[in-house]
Amino acid sequence: MKTLLLAGTTIAALAAANLAPVMAETTKPVSQVVQWNRTLLVIVRTPGAQPATIHPTRSFAIMHAAIYDAVNAIEGTHQPYLVRLGASHFASQEAAAAAAAHEVLVKLYPSSQVTLAAQLQALAHLPNRGKTDGIRIGNTVADRILALRSKDGSNAQPIPYVFGNAPGDYQSTPPNFPKQPQFTHWSRVRPFALESASQFRPGGPPRLTGDRYSDAFDQVKLLGIAGSTTATPDQALTGRFWNGAIQNYWNEIAQTASLAHGLTTAQNARLFALLNLSFADGVIAFYDAKYTYNFWRPVTAIRAAAADGNPDTEADPNWLPEVGNTTPDPSYPGAHAVISAAGAEVLISFFHTDHFEFSVTSEVMPGVERSFTSFPAAAEEATLSRIFAGVHFLFDLTTGQRLGSDIADFIVDNFLTSRDRDA
Repeated sequence: MKTLLLAGTTIAALAAANLAPVMAETTKPVSQVVQWNRTLLVIVRTPGAQPATIHPTRSFAIMHAAIYDAVNAIEGTHQPYLVRLGASHFASQEAAAAAAAHEVLVKLYPSSQVTLAAQLQALAHLPNRGKTDGIRIGNTVADRILALRSKDGSNAQPIPYVFGNAPGDYQSTPPNFPKQPQFTHWSRVRPFALESASQFRPGGPPRLTGDRYSDAFDQVKLLGIAGSTTATPDQALTGRFWNGAIQNYWNEIAQTASLAHGLTTAQNARLFALLNLSFADGVIAFYDAKYTYNFWRPVTAIRAAAADGNPDTEADPNWLPEVGNTTPDPSYPGAHAVISAAGAEVLISFFHTDHFEFSVTSEVMPGVERSFTSFPAAAEEATLSRIFAGVHFLFDLTTGQRLGSDIADFIVDNFLTSRDRDA
């Protein structure tokens, strides 16, 4: 799937995406895989729980990789991710999943031990048959994966950033003006599946003096300004709705799809592993590109347009984005575009369809939901929302979509594959 945004059509169509969902009902108990995904979401949403210099997608990838290898050791239908372990088919997959998740999270978030211990008590309700073996398998796999990731570069200190002062150079953005941009070291973290952070590195942003740049400039200037009179109320709402940790939205979308389709433990383990390996490597890859090109954000570009050498861009020295603060890192490519394209790609590949009716709850607007009839529709809206938020140019997003799709395609094609396919 290579979905490219067409500014004249997709923006006008966004309002049509808000359709009523038709959710499948299921009476099956919620899988331990989904339960522990929810537990980790609670942790990373807790102020101060996530180390500021470690991206949370690393934790999701480690946890779900451990769950997958533990469950797959019992199920035996797919290739392992990292850990090959002989296991009885009679061992409890649910116990293995829970034990693996608990062991990973208690090591990554030791201050959450009480909460994690309470979550592990759910194992008391599982049948005794195979439970002890399942717990042993989960703990063993988790410890091995943690050991393999222990020197992946994530504990390094961020690299001090020197701001440029030429037109197009990334600058600290008003009104928040952080002293340093975030995750300057993250492109040096060892990927989970990619051969290198730069494996799918895109070419650079357009030249400042060209029409592609001025068209994107005018678009975000008009639609993304705080209190825009050009953007519709729904477009402004869209910009605010998605203005949170985008990987969290997509983990919840995957939860919804999992429950609606009644996935088995092994299916859930594979789905969430593919999803979060793609997210973790997507973040490593987009930081590689961001800190290669160091391209300025719209708020800087619009305020400094008089110096960009393009006669078709007009400066507004007081311009601010709809969402107030801009994420403190370079603009190109867009993170929401990378993660949303990767998320949709994994889900379409897994379920063999792009059609699925579901609702999404905002990370930053409690109680507000938006509804969709397909995974690509949600990905498209989440991506375009960054224009309405006032924090990205259209070319940031089209490039981000290609990067996210390339990464997800590579991971789905080469990792956690069926043993039958590889025979």
